[in-house]
Amino acid sequence: METQFLTSDGHQRVVSQLEFLREVKRPEVAQHLREVVEAGDLFGNAVYQDVKGEQAFFERRILELEHLLATATLIEKEPTDEASLGSLVHLATADGREYRYTIVGSYEANPGAGLISNESPVGKALLGHRAGDRVVVVAPGGVKEYTLLCIE
Repeated sequence: METQFLTSDGHQRVVSQLEFLREVKRPEVAQHLREVVEAGDLFGNAVYQDVKGEQAFFERRILELEHLLATATLIEKEPTDEASLGSLVHLATADGREYRYTIVGSYEANPGAGLISNESPVGKALLGHRAGDRVVVVAPGGVKEYTLLCIE
């Protein structure tokens, strides 16, 4: 399995989601399951099957999050002049469009929210570059060129 990287914000979101699943969703589903079982006639009961499926989904998700927290590497951003995991980068295209992205691990990636994965074509191409560098990105949508304006 690949190493997963998490920012401190991402780590906190995972912890919060895990807490919610353990403390809210698990008891809700267990209560619903008890009610369905108490109603009887489980053979062929679609509601029972749905609740069991929901329970399995949440238990699987809890295990996934626990594993992620146990094995993930926390991104500790240190001041540097090179783009790296955790860097907030400011980019510009030749036609003057500007973009701001934070380079994160694949688990946290959400390009619409300005979070790009270090494994994505843009994220991978930016790693190790400095402000002022021109970065060529080969992506499924074609070749794009950016100027790295600054790194925070």
